[in-house]
Amino acid sequence: MPINRKLATKDLALIVCFTAVYAVFAAIPIFQILGMPNASITAAAITAPIIGVLLGPYMGTLSVILGGTISFSFGFFSPMSFVSGIVASLCAGLLYNGKRAWCFVVYLLSLMMLSFYPSIGPAWLFPLYSWFQVAGLLVLVSPLESMAIKNLKSAKVSSCFLSFFVVSLTSTLAGQICGSLTALAIIPSLASAWLLNFQLLTVQYPIERIVIAFGSALIGVPLFRILRSSNLLRVVSREGGKEFP
Repeated sequence: MPINRKLATKDLALIVCFTAVYAVFAAIPIFQILGMPNASITAAAITAPIIGVLLGPYMGTLSVILGGTISFSFGFFSPMSFVSGIVASLCAGLLYNGKRAWCFVVYLLSLMMLSFYPSIGPAWLFPLYSWFQVAGLLVLVSPLESMAIKNLKSAKVSSCFLSFFVVSLTSTLAGQICGSLTALAIIPSLASAWLLNFQLLTVQYPIERIVIAFGSALIGVPLFRILRSSNLLRVVSREGGKEFP
């Protein structure tokens, strides 16, 4: 019982800590959301995959929900960013814990719902929009993703960085898909307006997601290695039953 109580206390401390980090990063805008002058993609998008990897799919998602709720209440977050962060953290946690099949289900279902959203989905208006999202799905089911998950624990910084980048990219793309789906659901616009948005975003959103994944790797790798060397990851990642030397 004392051990369980000790672990629960550490879990709570980690959730509170990363909730605060997520909320702070949510106040830093990095990209303007097209068609929404008062809403931005914030630096929280960079931290969402990191939190998922470090805390796992359950604790990580809870932390992002709490941090997102705080940010949303202060007006830093749009509903799209709120949903996107939750999904990105969930998928990153699932991937790191070896539950790639569940991540694939989330990604594929979200992509299908977005693509074939009634009357204004990309499949009806501008199918080319989905090219990078489909590319992310192919990466997710490819050996590259398996190698990335395995090499996250690599002693080589370069291998760990590339692996963190790949995991973050597929996770943040899943988040972007769900954020876009949220936008379609809550913004009643004409098909002509969404057609223009899809055309303009076809090149823009891949650049955004690559920048976000690079930022996640840049911050996440040293943090991951510090937590691992201090044996904190043994506690943080116990959801997946993982052991680290």
